[in-house]
Amino acid sequence: MTAMSAPVSAPVPVHGLHHFAYRCRDAEETRAFYEDLLGLPLAHVIKADHVPSTGEYCPYVHIFFQMQDGSYIAFFDLGDDVAPAPSPNTPAWVNHIALRVTSVEDLERAMARLKAAGVEVLGITDHHIIKSIYFFDPNGLRVELTTMTVEEEYMQEAARSAHGELAAWNQHKDARRAGAR
Repeated sequence: MTAMSAPVSAPVPVHGLHHFAYRCRDAEETRAFYEDLLGLPLAHVIKADHVPSTGEYCPYVHIFFQMQDGSYIAFFDLGDDVAPAPSPNTPAWVNHIALRVTSVEDLERAMARLKAAGVEVLGITDHHIIKSIYFFDPNGLRVELTTMTVEEEYMQEAARSAHGELAAWNQHKDARRAGAR
């Protein structure tokens, strides 16, 4: 904060995810994957010719699939049959959306359903606090289905040490960069 800037008020409470939006190549192909295969109902469709936030002319359809907690995963079909390009400087496993299921049994059932539909699935992967499966949707978006495998108390303890863990990582990273010079 500079000497001339006004004091900043407390952050506004964020209550959860409303939606995650991503580009899709084809709205119907995406609908079939998320609604018919993953079971997320198509809940809302917005069609427009102009982007409300910028005023830019770009005809699109914006489709929303609802999850059980009331949040959504959403997609933009820009009408040009172009899939989103992966980030050229990021490994394919980094950018993904993780969706929560109730149990390892649900994870196993989802994996069997996806494989039966011809979807290549990686996992079940044990991350010590969660177990997950990974697959790509028709747009190249990496999707993770995951379930917690630890108690809430474990996560509360992890939260107490999170800042110290991050500080240690930052020191390690700084030392690596200094050694590379």
